[in-house]
This record gives sequence, structure tokens and C-alpha cells, in this order.
Amino acid sequence: MIASREIRITLPTWVGGFLSGWPEIFADDPTAMGLAVALARENVRQGGGPFGAVLLETASGRLAGVGINQVVASHCSLAHAELVAIGSAQQALGGYDLSQIVPGGGTLVSSAEPCAMCLGAIPWAGIGRLVCGARDQDARAAGFDEGDKPADWALAYARRGIAVTRDCLRAPAAAVLADYADSGGVIYGPRPG
Repeated sequence: MIASREIRITLPTWVGGFLSGWPEIFADDPTAMGLAVALARENVRQGGGPFGAVLLETASGRLAGVGINQVVASHCSLAHAELVAIGSAQQALGGYDLSQIVPGGGTLVSSAEPCAMCLGAIPWAGIGRLVCGARDQDARAAGFDEGDKPADWALAYARRGIAVTRDCLRAPAAAVLADYADSGGVIYGPRPG
């Protein structure tokens, strides 16, 4: 018997106060990535996973959603930072296809390249642009299994009309992952066969 038929992933209360020190409109990728990395670092400090993401309205740079990794806290493997940021924007804006409801489309700024699960979710959500900090190999070096991803995933996104910018503040983003692993943080994800 299923105890609950409701899936609920909510941002912790500290996120609201944390965002008060940041602009509502981001003029460039490094500033937006600064927030994604800061969210990841603060989430680790608060006992969560080492990933952060923000979703912006591409045309204006306005903040539309934020996410932190909540896999362990929510007991839900879907609660990756990118998916939480996408979901928070979709629910706040009232639609599942961000390309239809966000002026100029949406830009997802993630502290790390997407794992296999998030890689599939980004086009489905109507994201037109992705900005990544840490590389796949940085996440794997910290012990995370990023899943089976095609080596040319960024080209596949380009064929779909999704622009990809990599290595934006890569060093500080990768440092959050390494610090998390070094401190004994919970490494979660698929287990080999």
C-alpha cells in the first residue's frame, strides 16, 4: 500500500533569506553562476548536497527559480538542483513549457554539468540555454555517478536549439564538490550492477 500519493519537494527556509543578498536581475553569466555556486556551498553547510542551480528569464536576466540538491533531505532521487530550479520556476509561472511562458525563454545556470537524468529533463522543460560550472569529470572525481551520457551531449543540445556554455567559474564550482567529498559528504546515485 502506498502511504502517500503526493510528491513534495520544498526549498528550505534558509534559501529565502540567502537570496535577499542577491540581485533579482543578473547581467551576466558569472554573476548568475556565482549564485548557483554560493547556493551549492551553503547547501553543504546546511547539511545538503553540493549542487546549486538558478533559472533566469533569458531576455531580462530576471531570476525565475532556484534549486539546491535535496536528494537526501527529501528522500527523493529526483530532487537534483537543476530539477528543483526548473520545477520552482514552472510552478511559480504556471506552466510546464518554459519556452512558452518565460519571456525570451529560460536559461538554466547550474553549478555542474547535468547528469543523465537532468540531461533529459532540460529539453522537456523548454530550456533554451544552459550554463555549466564544474565538468562531468569534476563530479565523478568527487565520487558521483553522473550516469550514461553521450560524449557529444552539448552538440546534441545545439541540434535542438539549446545553447551550452561550459566552464563558467569552473574552479570554484569544482571546489564545492571536492570539499564535499573530502569532508565525508554522502555520495548518492546509482549503484553498479
